[in-house]
Amino acid sequence: MEHTFRAYMLEKNGEEVEGSIRELTVDQLPQGNVTIKVHYSDVNYKDGLASTTNGKVVNEYPFIPGIDLAGEVVESQDEQFSPGDLVLCTGYKLGVSHYGGYSEYARVPGEWLVRLPAGLSLKEVMMIGTAGFTAAMSVESLIHAGVQPQDGPILVTGATGGVGTMAISILSRLGYEVYASSGKPEQSQWLKDLGAHDVIARADSEQLVKGALGKSQWAGIVDATGGAALGERLKSVRYRGAVAVSGNTAGAKFESSVFPFILRGVQLIGIDSVACPSELRQRIWQHLGSDWKPETALSTGVTEYSLEQIPQALDTVLAGRAVGRQLIVIAE
Repeated sequence: MEHTFRAYMLEKNGEEVEGSIRELTVDQLPQGNVTIKVHYSDVNYKDGLASTTNGKVVNEYPFIPGIDLAGEVVESQDEQFSPGDLVLCTGYKLGVSHYGGYSEYARVPGEWLVRLPAGLSLKEVMMIGTAGFTAAMSVESLIHAGVQPQDGPILVTGATGGVGTMAISILSRLGYEVYASSGKPEQSQWLKDLGAHDVIARADSEQLVKGALGKSQWAGIVDATGGAALGERLKSVRYRGAVAVSGNTAGAKFESSVFPFILRGVQLIGIDSVACPSELRQRIWQHLGSDWKPETALSTGVTEYSLEQIPQALDTVLAGRAVGRQLIVIAE
């Protein structure tokens, strides 16, 4: 191993959080029994929040953000892993209270790691990352709830974001008729190229619905945005349909009555990719490398950044300008 390495580190200067490239030693890495040479990371909305003063993600500084990483094991005290193994890590405390993936080296507990799934490269798993994994968990939850392609159309909100694009790609591959809700009309053709049957203006998918229930429209919804509109969308879900909720970029609160649930049997399912059980995590990554592989999302809509360009990538995500996925290339 190299004696020193580079990392993008957040530090607090008074009340402001500032990030820069720092040179560190391996001894400065946190506790863990597996050390990894990081090849790729990515950018999620949580990473953007971690870089802000009031983001409420990171509590102690200095800190290395990055909630995802993929790379090669260089040292291991875990019998499940050996030097040379290719692995990925998403979720748990990574990039939140444990130094994350914006670093040339990382050290984590072995139980956080997933072996590189067959059918995916290190680069591809970080193109997918937490966003794609969350999308796949959302799809899995709809399937588990009994929603099948023949049951009707699926609405995907926040369609140009990481979760949205991956969900469209996976669902269309599985034969579902997907409708993409987006506030970026200029991306409509791209969303169709990803697999969307049609694109709905975000304002139309957020309209108030008069009464306790609206027109029975969606067999399922992958909702990556949350907010007040979620309460309205629940009114338009078909009998025995399901809604998988994974995000709050549009807000953390919504209002609803019991009627979608007791009159139409609608299922509202929360998606938590952070503490996902290991067995389910492994199974979903296996799907992502095979029958659920989001080929269309991996072939387009991925923007690459270097370690030095992380501030630009974080600003893009926080400003709502990100389209598709943002990949951090640390070592090819």
